[in-house]
Amino acid sequence: MADDDGVLLADSLATVGIESVPVIWDAPERPWSDFDLVVLRSTWDYTEKLPAFLDFVEHLARVENSAEVVRWNTDKHYLDDLARRAIPTIPTTYAHRGDDLVLPEGSVVVKPTVGAGSMGAEQFGPDQHAEAAAHVERLVVQGKVAMVQPYLDLVEDLGETAVVLIDGIPAHAIRKGPLLTVSELDRTGLYRTESIEAREASAEERAVAIAAHGAACAHLGRTSPLLYCRVDLLPGPHGPVVVELEATEPSLFLSFSPPTADLLAEAILSRLAPTA
Repeated sequence: MADDDGVLLADSLATVGIESVPVIWDAPERPWSDFDLVVLRSTWDYTEKLPAFLDFVEHLARVENSAEVVRWNTDKHYLDDLARRAIPTIPTTYAHRGDDLVLPEGSVVVKPTVGAGSMGAEQFGPDQHAEAAAHVERLVVQGKVAMVQPYLDLVEDLGETAVVLIDGIPAHAIRKGPLLTVSELDRTGLYRTESIEAREASAEERAVAIAAHGAACAHLGRTSPLLYCRVDLLPGPHGPVVVELEATEPSLFLSFSPPTADLLAEAILSRLAPTA
């Protein structure tokens, strides 16, 4: 069954004359060649099947976002690529098995570089560095690369801003609550339940989101924008910083802005139009 995003998008696609069919990505013997275009949406289980998922994407004739984008975006080392292009990103240390771990001072967040829906992410206070190191060890023993980031306290009051871009243009934004500090939220399934509400992104947040999208395209050598992406921003002491740029399977929170579904449908239609 399609999620809320999928239902709204299907309606918008039908309005512009596009028939859409929700299909599970690893459904056996699915004739993918029957489709003119595959648009990745809620493939949230890919994190535990990454090699198979990347192989699946690579073998699709037409997919958005493209296989090159997906290959780059499914590992959060991409934050380094954005930082090298002068995008304000949250400081990140990566921990591989056997590395000598040095934690930043204060509260920290530990999570895997390949992950979705905040699964595997935990926050630790300044007096819990031993527990943080133990979580790093748990992740690397599982064969994952861990990432350690400072916990930015301003999120407690201001929340996280997620800016949704269609064809590189901000369409709407939502506010996420400080998920990692709310122990009663559901942590089962493929993603954690989140506290979400509509938000008007500030001019600075919109500018950072646009710049991050542009940096991603430049790094990948793209001359055309991504069909969709979501740039998640945390409030830092000197302005918003990118904590994630989601271009593989992000929730777009279309129910908070149904017109964005129409924009996405039009963007998909433009990609289906025959080229001269």
